[in-house]
Amino acid sequence: MPLDFQQFKALVKQVEIGKSLPDAIYTHKSAIDCYPQALLQLIGNILRNLKIQSPWNIIKLYKRDFKLTFLSYPRFDEYAYPELNKSITVDLTQLSHRTADYSSSENPPILHRKECFVRSDYPHYHEFVAITAEGETAGLYQQTRQIGFKKHWHKKIISKGLALTATGRLLNANKATPQTIPGTTPKTMPDDLHIDRHLTAIERNKLSAPIQTLAKNSYLNGNFSILDYGCGKGDDKRELEAHGLDIVAWDPVHYPEGERLSSQIVNLGFVINVIEDIKERSDTLCQASKLSQMLLVVSAMVAGESFISQFVPYKDGVITSRNTFQKYYSQGELKSYIEHTLGQNAIAVGQGIFYVFKDKIKEQDYLLGRQKNQQQWHSLSFKDKPTADQTGKVTNAIKRHPELFADFYHLTLDIGRIPANQEFEFSEDIRHLVGSHKKAFDGLQRLYGQDDFKRAKRQRKEDLLVYFALALFEKRKTYSKMPESLKRDIKSFFDVYAHATELATTALFSVGSAMVIEEAAIQAWQQLKKGEFNAHHSWVIKRVWINQLPLVLRIYIGCATQLYGDIDNFELVKIHFSSGKVSLMRYDDWNKAVPLLVERVKIKLREQDIDFFDYGGDFTPPPLEGKTQYYSDNPK
Repeated sequence: MPLDFQQFKALVKQVEIGKSLPDAIYTHKSAIDCYPQALLQLIGNILRNLKIQSPWNIIKLYKRDFKLTFLSYPRFDEYAYPELNKSITVDLTQLSHRTADYSSSENPPILHRKECFVRSDYPHYHEFVAITAEGETAGLYQQTRQIGFKKHWHKKIISKGLALTATGRLLNANKATPQTIPGTTPKTMPDDLHIDRHLTAIERNKLSAPIQTLAKNSYLNGNFSILDYGCGKGDDKRELEAHGLDIVAWDPVHYPEGERLSSQIVNLGFVINVIEDIKERSDTLCQASKLSQMLLVVSAMVAGESFISQFVPYKDGVITSRNTFQKYYSQGELKSYIEHTLGQNAIAVGQGIFYVFKDKIKEQDYLLGRQKNQQQWHSLSFKDKPTADQTGKVTNAIKRHPELFADFYHLTLDIGRIPANQEFEFSEDIRHLVGSHKKAFDGLQRLYGQDDFKRAKRQRKEDLLVYFALALFEKRKTYSKMPESLKRDIKSFFDVYAHATELATTALFSVGSAMVIEEAAIQAWQQLKKGEFNAHHSWVIKRVWINQLPLVLRIYIGCATQLYGDIDNFELVKIHFSSGKVSLMRYDDWNKAVPLLVERVKIKLREQDIDFFDYGGDFTPPPLEGKTQYYSDNPK
């Protein structure tokens, strides 16, 4: 009788031989005879049925997925840190397998701590123990997530003043010989190296990414003064001046005569990443912050280790081929650096772009706006509608002033409650005609029913719970002041703030359960019948459907996007049920019959980390098959 997923997980829990990680256990082929008999039988059946003939010596058993992988490390015995040659992953849910070939890769995955994969009676066990002790003594196993690939490992070795022998053993760089592995001899740079900072400025034919976020969030509407601190060649300044905006700019190289005036918005765009002196970098960030009255926008270059490893290390960054300095950050590292330096909350709005609000009321308005459900309400028609009160004062007023009352009703649906007098621009007109907002609302309800408003109220309450849950997730400090509109929301939907936070806390904790996530996804899938649903694994949906999802899924995705920022440029979102991940996919042209994937972002909630994958060049963009399942209304 074939195993199901629960039986498989139970068997994997019994495995005691191998290198155990949170999501999988790895065992050398020589030690799998200790596996439970049912697990050995499953492995044997897979090898026979799939006719796997490629040599393998490590098996990976997944703890959270119904999968296993056969891995081939040809130099497992001979080389200290062997490279992966090939892997065959078998998906027991989909009854499919996928082969990955690393034989020609310049940066394949590598193994460490080989003694963990074998039994203590393995012939090379004590040699493996000595290799690990050698690396630990050299301090090479710190930050283990950065050493899992060959280039990263070599870079780490270089940074410690070491090199590798032909068998992968460590050697002091001063004793390196011609037999030393090429590329592992450290390159050193003098501390007083001359850096050509002026070459870092680039010319643009459109607004820079951080300025584009300001435009998108309505901060370029002419109501705010702007300082572009480190403006480079001034392309953003010229474009904003052409639109009549109040902007000043300064740059130490290209525009030193500019003024650094205190402004409501200060943009520090891709400046800190080109400053090689760490103290000067932090001083620059602090100076820009002091000049900001309302909002500081900080942006820097973001890249992964595989990209950074191609450059020569220098201080805490690298030297590029143009003799410029670049400090590449991870998304989480940049957020942490800004918050540690300024002592302020940094909000991710895009890749390498963060907002730091000086005005905490504005910060709350911005964060609330991000969770607002943009619902398309039915348009109101005030003609030929049967009414129960044809002669009433309110009904007659609504009939005579349809546009005024339509605006009022749409605002009511937008916020899910009756607006306060100061929240509706033409409140005085409403009160003059019918006496109060409440009477206007009651009249509209009599005319057009309560269904739309009930739905609006429910959605607005969910929006607020998402907002409060994400505030808890980010551990934002409790605000001493709140926008008046938020105070009204709390009173209307929760009575008191404590009740709102209690409900949000319960909802946030539920996100940590893989079972809760999967059950919510199943229920939503059964209702929507949209996207690509893979049982026990994931659900891929269009980004525009997110706010139609249950509360727990909105919070789950919200926690992920809090780490990344604005996701409007992505077409698809992948909800991973058990691994605590959310993936974002962007395509070259969604309107094409078969669009090509050009960017994928994997947000790892448990690790609070993000992986970026760009397609093109050496990596062929994968096509999206079966696009019709993502249509708003699937064709029959």
